[in-house]
Amino acid sequence: MKIALGIEYFGGAFCGWQTQPNRKAVQDVLEAALSNIAGEKISTMCAGRTDAGVHACQQVVHFETEVKRPLMAWVRGVNTLLPDAVAVRWAQPVADEFHARFSAYGRRYRYLLINRAQRPGLWRGRCGWLHHPLDVEAMQAAAATLLGTHDFSAFRSAECQAKSPIKQMRQAEIRRQGNLIIFDFEADAFLQHMVRNLVGSLIFVGRKTRPVEWLAELLEQKDRKLAGLTFPPDGLYFLGPLYEKHWGLPQAEDDFLEGLSR
Repeated sequence: MKIALGIEYFGGAFCGWQTQPNRKAVQDVLEAALSNIAGEKISTMCAGRTDAGVHACQQVVHFETEVKRPLMAWVRGVNTLLPDAVAVRWAQPVADEFHARFSAYGRRYRYLLINRAQRPGLWRGRCGWLHHPLDVEAMQAAAATLLGTHDFSAFRSAECQAKSPIKQMRQAEIRRQGNLIIFDFEADAFLQHMVRNLVGSLIFVGRKTRPVEWLAELLEQKDRKLAGLTFPPDGLYFLGPLYEKHWGLPQAEDDFLEGLSR
């Protein structure tokens, strides 16, 4: 039997998704809890690996087992064994052909940035911060040049293991809610640090130290050294993968923003 799970977690408590020798990755604690419930070793595959400090609203994983358990055992039972910073939202049987990573046709990320003179206290570790005033309209105009299929080498980490830097950006939107600036990105896939590098470059445009056309120039130059800094992971959220409806999986919710911009 193949089972899919929807997972949410606070990335500041872990060294990323992928299993590590120190056993402090999200994958490590999840597999330990699943194995305990199953009474056998469980291995998981995820939709998208997140780096240290990056959060997830809906990470999707799948695993296979011959053990029969009620679906709630994979949710409530597993949650009793997980650290407080990670929780299973739902569990669902899926067809043998389903793969958490390869069945996804897209992925969505959101970056939250507090833009005010005072550093955040309540939302420390859960959002980025910049005290310089930012021109959101200029950043949105620059972000529009990212849409389409491009070589994103200028926004790729040196450690990125992706086979190709060419990705299709389907959404790149920036909006303000009070003191909060929200960056939304959707693509077929993302390179390592790609969103954080994009935000770091867009900040230059928002501060008017670079023109709107600069993002398009960076795409053409394909040189990471010419782009902006990698912004901190605190404000980055993996909203979740996108699947065709026939898989019947729940969609990620966007309700976690309520109250943040006040």
